[in-house]
Amino acid sequence: MINIICVGKLKDKYLVDMSNDYLTRLTKYHKINIIELKDSNIKEEGDLILKHLSERDYIITMEINGNNLSSVELSNLIDKTFINYPSITFIIGGSDGIDERVLSKSNYRLSFGKNTYPHGIFRCLLLEQIYRSFKILNNESYHK
Repeated sequence: MINIICVGKLKDKYLVDMSNDYLTRLTKYHKINIIELKDSNIKEEGDLILKHLSERDYIITMEINGNNLSSVELSNLIDKTFINYPSITFIIGGSDGIDERVLSKSNYRLSFGKNTYPHGIFRCLLLEQIYRSFKILNNESYHK
């Protein structure tokens, strides 16, 4: 199981459509669950995120100062993680970042670079990279 915990909901139809497209594509490879949480202050967002975490999850927090991985490296991380964990949970925080209590539970801090993205676009970017990871792991072609 792959969980993506997102602070905030998608509002724009084009982002909803893009997200749903990648979710549909991903179901061929793995079960994926999107958990949308209410925008609030960082402490309340942290409380909500913590309620959805399990000790059995491999937790990946999405952070601007996290580790940069290529698509191949991300696919390898996903592949190796499923050997020891039943689920991977990606966390996309709110506009103020991710609460320290959540960060302390992170197994891996991942970054898609130093750029700042709107949350909806970033969610779609993460879904695309997860989809690309499964294409790589299955030796299937995918446009470059």
